[in-house]
Amino acid sequence: MRIVIALLMIVVFPGLAFGNGLESGVRIIATECSACHAIGKTGTSPNPNSPPFRDIIKRYPAENLVEALAEGIVTGHNDMPEFMFEPDEITAIIGYLESLREK
Repeated sequence: MRIVIALLMIVVFPGLAFGNGLESGVRIIATECSACHAIGKTGTSPNPNSPPFRDIIKRYPAENLVEALAEGIVTGHNDMPEFMFEPDEITAIIGYLESLREK
């Protein structure tokens, strides 16, 4: 399974520098979120009710997302499962989301 995720990351994110800590964030997001959300800098979400991550990081400051990722994300719709992540996973996720922010 790890090989499949690694290959998916290379295909979807060919310019991503994996040595800078983003690999873990991409892996978590690809595994847990990509079935519903667009997780890259382009593309549409598989679930039309799920905003692309590049839009989420524009709407919410990263520090607001840290608490939600630690305590469980609550949304306005029932389709989204509740996720709670460990501190190192949150750091990796936030790092990746920040990489999506337009410079």
